[in-house]
Amino acid sequence: MNRFYLIFMVLLMAAGCEGFRRPATQSQKENAWLHMRTTQLSAEQAAAEETSSVLQDLTALAYEQSRAFAADYGLPEQIPSARTAEEILAAAPSAAAQAQTDSAQRLKPWSVVDGLLELGLAVAGLLGGAWGIKAADFFRQAREKSQALREIVRNNELFKQICPDAAETFKQAQSAQSSSTRRLVSELKNTP
Repeated sequence: MNRFYLIFMVLLMAAGCEGFRRPATQSQKENAWLHMRTTQLSAEQAAAEETSSVLQDLTALAYEQSRAFAADYGLPEQIPSARTAEEILAAAPSAAAQAQTDSAQRLKPWSVVDGLLELGLAVAGLLGGAWGIKAADFFRQAREKSQALREIVRNNELFKQICPDAAETFKQAQSAQSSSTRRLVSELKNTP
């Protein structure tokens, strides 16, 4: 049993967590870097203007915290020019707006499911034997059913758009669905 946990952890580390957490976009990386420079310049300006020690400590702390965020997001491919406050004030608003738009994109639940199914297939392949073959077949079928369900929902939505006069009849035919089916279909509709 310990071997199974070890294999699972190695596979999870190898697969990464991009199926569970969306990686930072370039605009988010740029925004984090500009935020770090903003707080750095603020801390330097607060010290230069000999503001209160509380304000100097707060701006220095904000800079240290911002460095952690920038390190987490990573550096953008092109680092924007931000040597002066004027350059930051010119570049930061658009970067912040785009980063906020990117952040609003939710993680697709089905990409997580696909990642877990891929992980299951990898574990089954490693374990091999009769159990491995059965498990691999189970995960393959689950992935195919997941894809089929997504295609059905997408095509049903397309049908309602193409034939708006039949949309109401279509909705009535689907009214007997269980609440779990309605919830699942709703999630699929909201997933691009």
